[in-house]
Amino acid sequence: MSTQQESMQPFVFVIFGATGDLAKRKLFPAIYSLYRDGHLTTDFAVIGVGRTKMDNTQFRVSVKESINEFSRLSLREGEEWDRFAARFDYITLDIKDADAYASLLSAVEAREREMNLPGNRMFYLAIAPQLFGQVADSLKQSGLTNTVGWKRLVVEKPFGHDYTSAKELNEEIKRSFTEEEIYRIDHYLGKEMVQNIQVIRFANSMFEPLWNNRHIDNIQITASETVGVEDRASYYDDAGALLDMVQNHMLQMVMMVCMEPPSRLKTEAIRDEKVKVMRALRRYSEEEVDTYVVRGQYTEGKSKGSSLVGYREEPNVNPASTTETFVAARLFIDNFRWAEVPIYIRTGKRMPEKVTEIVIQFKELPKRLYFNKNNDLIPNLLIFRINPNEGITLLLNAKKQGADSQVVPIGMEYCNDCEDTSPEAYESLLHDAILGDSTFFTRWDEVSLAWKFIDPIRRAWDREPHSLTEYEAGTWGPAESHELLRREGKRWWTGGDDGERETFKAVEQPKYRKGETR
Repeated sequence: MSTQQESMQPFVFVIFGATGDLAKRKLFPAIYSLYRDGHLTTDFAVIGVGRTKMDNTQFRVSVKESINEFSRLSLREGEEWDRFAARFDYITLDIKDADAYASLLSAVEAREREMNLPGNRMFYLAIAPQLFGQVADSLKQSGLTNTVGWKRLVVEKPFGHDYTSAKELNEEIKRSFTEEEIYRIDHYLGKEMVQNIQVIRFANSMFEPLWNNRHIDNIQITASETVGVEDRASYYDDAGALLDMVQNHMLQMVMMVCMEPPSRLKTEAIRDEKVKVMRALRRYSEEEVDTYVVRGQYTEGKSKGSSLVGYREEPNVNPASTTETFVAARLFIDNFRWAEVPIYIRTGKRMPEKVTEIVIQFKELPKRLYFNKNNDLIPNLLIFRINPNEGITLLLNAKKQGADSQVVPIGMEYCNDCEDTSPEAYESLLHDAILGDSTFFTRWDEVSLAWKFIDPIRRAWDREPHSLTEYEAGTWGPAESHELLRREGKRWWTGGDDGERETFKAVEQPKYRKGETR
């Protein structure tokens, strides 16, 4: 059956953890935006599952409140809202009680009879990962997966806490769902500019011939946050930046940048090329970790005039915690295209700016013609701006206006969200899951290879907690992060040693808006 035909089929969407933070902040607003934008079939039902006792009316009020607070689209009152809200039901359920799923089955079947739905069912597990296998088993035992339509299971990260636990979890889930029916969500893959990497590279002849070790000097990927752990301390103090960001989001961006051209624009062809990147990613032994990977934890500091407490002083954090809030690493893809090209990744909390961007630094020309004290020459850079601003910037060197021989850097920029608000990542991914398109979801072999890369790093740090470095809140991370590049004669473009953002400092950046040609 074609994707377009599947997109027209009605379905029931069951959300486990419907009273939780993820459902309120992301899922309900995403469903509403898809509905408003005409990207949902007219016949669908949502059944929320949670431990909190409430009736359908109370649940619909909570859905409305979440949309009012978090949706990118303003809520429309009146008949349109009433029609939308009428699709939402709620079941109070202890998900650990297998016998209780009979009531959920009754609710799903009642909706299907009422709306004449064909039995298509999507289950979203917005719950603790250790419960995934148990819920999947209960869905099968209760008969909820025994349907004449399609069935799909969407699960959140983290998928395990190491390779062994991830493998066990995967085997548990596959007792009830096939690999093709499992959608492991990584919301970075739903971001507009992450998905745009393939298009910019494979649809433009000026880039693809240069996308190799003969022309690219290094690649830098930064994902920085200004916030601390906020209300996630119980999870974060156990996971840390390595598991929270590097194992999934950062490595996914590495795959998107470094993959080979797929044989065709089909799901498995694209995912096959991503997996090849992970197979070629150089794995470090526990003894090599300190050479290639830096970890840090923020101490008290200041940001924009406000004092910030250190990580160990945050509420619900262990005062003796050695959990890393910052990770930087130098990676290598050991294949023909990327041999000896360093890929620098960096992620951290309590940094000066919230920014996610990928910098492609091209090799410099021979220093013969314009390299002199009067010229501010820097390498050509191609930057994918992913968050909070979306767009692409190409940095070139050009003659300064009105000068005879002075060369200055200029930035040519495309802005992806200057006029229109881009869909949220969860909108894109939910829509894909409903269509049955798993291209931007992670396949098991991607997950397993990522854990095999991460596990030795985690073991090394657990064995040697003294390897943890410190950085002041409100700075761009520990000095060791800058030294990681400096010893190779390079520097971070997104944040310099002095704590200031250096990318395109004093560079004119004309804005290219959607639909404009300059």
